[in-house]
Amino acid sequence: MTGDDADRATVGVHAHLAQGRIDPRRREHCPGAMIDAMVAMTSERFEELVASALDSLPESLGRAMENVSVGVDPFAPAGRLFGLYEGVPLTHRGIGYSAVMPDRITIFMRSICASCRSEEEVTVAVRKTVIHEIAHHFGINDTRLTELGWA
Repeated sequence: MTGDDADRATVGVHAHLAQGRIDPRRREHCPGAMIDAMVAMTSERFEELVASALDSLPESLGRAMENVSVGVDPFAPAGRLFGLYEGVPLTHRGIGYSAVMPDRITIFMRSICASCRSEEEVTVAVRKTVIHEIAHHFGINDTRLTELGWA
């Protein structure tokens, strides 16, 4: 695998999630965050953090998720979006839902790393973003996520 291929590698799982937006300027995501500071991290290490966050989920939750690919985008410029879901949440699937391409969840490495000052903060932000996206998969909206402390 070439260096470019390794940078483009994704973490694949069977799941299904919804769109989630996290504002990196909000201190509760990365308490010591500075917008102009950026944690230096390889895409391989960041992918390990995403995989670890997915592995930390309860097994029953993982079994309930289906037809989704989770990947890391190490190239998108830093911005307000930490994660993106593209697909149909489980609560919106009907009898016509079949033979469709997998839904996609993308975790944006630069946005998260730019909002944090340490690897520990990146780890927390990655886990929170993964959980946020999974919640959307199960039909939980941003209003409820805010009430639960996951937005």
